[in-house]
Amino acid sequence: MIDNTSMIDSSAFQGKKAAYYTLGCKLNFSETSTFGRMLEEMGVQTAVKGERADICLINTCSVTEVADHKCRQAIHRMVRENPGALVVVTGCYAQLEAEKVSHIDGVDLVLGSNEKAQLIPYLSDAFVRKSAVRQQGEASGSVDSLHEHHSVKTKDILSFQPSCSKGNRTRYFLKVQDGCNYFCTYCTIPYARGFSRNPTIQSLVAQARQAAQEGGKEIVLTGVNIGDFGRTTGESFLDLVQALDDVGGIHRYRISSMEPNLLSDELIDFCAHSRAFMPHFHIPLQSGSDEVLRLMHRRYDTALFAHKIRLIKERMPDAFIGVDVMVGTRGERPELFEACYEFLSGLDVTQLHVFPYSERPGTAALKIPYVVSDQDKKARSHRLLTLSDEKTQAFYAAHIGQEAEVLFEKASRGRAMHGFTRNYIRVELSPADAREEYDNQLLRVRLGSFNHDKTALKGTLI
Repeated sequence: MIDNTSMIDSSAFQGKKAAYYTLGCKLNFSETSTFGRMLEEMGVQTAVKGERADICLINTCSVTEVADHKCRQAIHRMVRENPGALVVVTGCYAQLEAEKVSHIDGVDLVLGSNEKAQLIPYLSDAFVRKSAVRQQGEASGSVDSLHEHHSVKTKDILSFQPSCSKGNRTRYFLKVQDGCNYFCTYCTIPYARGFSRNPTIQSLVAQARQAAQEGGKEIVLTGVNIGDFGRTTGESFLDLVQALDDVGGIHRYRISSMEPNLLSDELIDFCAHSRAFMPHFHIPLQSGSDEVLRLMHRRYDTALFAHKIRLIKERMPDAFIGVDVMVGTRGERPELFEACYEFLSGLDVTQLHVFPYSERPGTAALKIPYVVSDQDKKARSHRLLTLSDEKTQAFYAAHIGQEAEVLFEKASRGRAMHGFTRNYIRVELSPADAREEYDNQLLRVRLGSFNHDKTALKGTLI
């Protein structure tokens, strides 16, 4: 297998059209965007809606059983809508269920977490092989797919695919870390992504500078467990943010998600006084019950979590704080959920990202005896989502009438042009005020009333 893209003959890619579909996290979106850029450099154009593609790339997620189902649906749809295309599946579901995915009708190539770093060589090789298969099939009266898959065991996932791209978005997503050494009882991500690893700070600063040269103003730092940054290079996440803060041209950085035990007090202090790191945090809690946290094998308790929230609010009173919560996990008896609800109710956070627990094959959680019914999961999710709406709307309402700087994004069809303040309040412009040239521009606005569904505040340009 060739492992040097400089040795690839790009003529096989010239004039080809590619379609992309991404499921899951911001890291996946970042990686897909990078794949798109790599193919574009080889002469491949992105297919527009309704146009038949020669290459279909599906980047999958496997965080829940529902995610697995959505992945299979997406694969079937891409195969159906693009007959004859070279269909490539990568991502977490492809790593965990490579054999199963490879036997989906129409799938040609399945790349696990190690192999996706060599996407172009694998694609080039697959083009040649698919052409040969097609010629043989035409001679025999039938055409078949390659059904080729490549994946390795968790301990052997060692590659790191750099990624700093925006795709069709305004913000750049910079991948600073991959993999995870935290084997929480409910999670399959370490098996899908491998152990924690990262590139050097020097290389990441270079990517941020390149984004600035391309006109980027905001970068979101992504990864699987980004607070674990430095395990490979002997550096630290604090070292990284200090170096990135000095990159000229980048006005804003956001930290996508940070484990509470890795969110150091020093990092919080730095963000409170930094030039470009925004007062915006996303911190996974998973449960507000210490007993459930122990069952999950999480590495902190509610006291530590509450300390981090208090410290952020002391240093940055207007900070937006998003929190991940999983409901209905095995062992979450009714009184433990009530403890979770009360804990969250008393926290000064802005938004809850609520996920119902999903059984994952091979996880240690399956050994926990108490099982929560689907009906109770739905009821608990509804209560927490209602609490989240109350907290978010109260946070937004407190800022009505204030001035703020908003980085605007190109409006999708049929929707209002919007952007975000430093502390991640979504702001919409009226159609009369919106201009295409406002995309990727930082503009001062006065924050007005809620929009029709209370998901944003109306902004008036100053």
